[in-house]
Amino acid sequence: MLKIHKPGFYTSIQDRGRFHSRHFGVPVSGAMDQEALKRANALLENPADAAVLEITMQGPELEFEAPTFIVLSGAPLDAELDGEKIQMDQVYPVRAGALLTSGHVLEGCRSYLALRGGLLSEEKLGSRSQYFPVTSQPALNRGMEIPYKPCTEFEPKLLKWSTPSHLREIELKVYPAPEFDRLTEKQIQQLFDGEFQLAKEHDRMACQLNPQIDGHSMQIITSATLPGTVQLTPSGRLMILMRDGQTTGGYPRILQLDEDSQNLLSQKRFGDKVRFVRI
Repeated sequence: MLKIHKPGFYTSIQDRGRFHSRHFGVPVSGAMDQEALKRANALLENPADAAVLEITMQGPELEFEAPTFIVLSGAPLDAELDGEKIQMDQVYPVRAGALLTSGHVLEGCRSYLALRGGLLSEEKLGSRSQYFPVTSQPALNRGMEIPYKPCTEFEPKLLKWSTPSHLREIELKVYPAPEFDRLTEKQIQQLFDGEFQLAKEHDRMACQLNPQIDGHSMQIITSATLPGTVQLTPSGRLMILMRDGQTTGGYPRILQLDEDSQNLLSQKRFGDKVRFVRI
């Protein structure tokens, strides 16, 4: 078992997501930074959809009751294993009874902790990703215990994965979405000529941007949305749906982020700047 002594600011179990229940109104969920999830699981030679811990802003304190191997990926996290500093994107053996302590995420927003074989929490609708009310809890709580399979023999093909950091990039690559052609020339210019900042209102469901652009009076039928869909409110506020975002919406869908840009946006904090680049 993985024992949760302190859950951190917002730590949850996430995998690639649940993709076959959107017709019931169930969001995809899953890791906000899918590239970091992929990298952590690849280093441990896990299945691509193995469940990990997604750590937001402030890390947890964890005890490993059985031996295993771990990797931290994503945003740099101030973390120690039995008092020794651990590096990002590097495989570490873990003894039974080992304690992982962590502080703040040093740059970016979200880090990922993967264990060899993945976390074995309960599956709901084909995924272990925490999303209330599909799962009983939205995130970890103190005292929770998460099962995993002990591992003592593992010879990783790659001990460390060095990649250029994308955390300081600000360009969000976008496609025109269904209502894009109903924008005015001025609104389009406002979208692509300026920079925006993340507002206070951003979480796993959606991210709002400042400043606003010109508003509108468009009327549309409630229609399908996706993670990465950029919606425009009548007042001119831009909202970008994230992994836990709703499956339908009544605001015009004006842009759609590509997958890499969704990963990039997931690592931004309040006040960080972004700009849209059309593909």
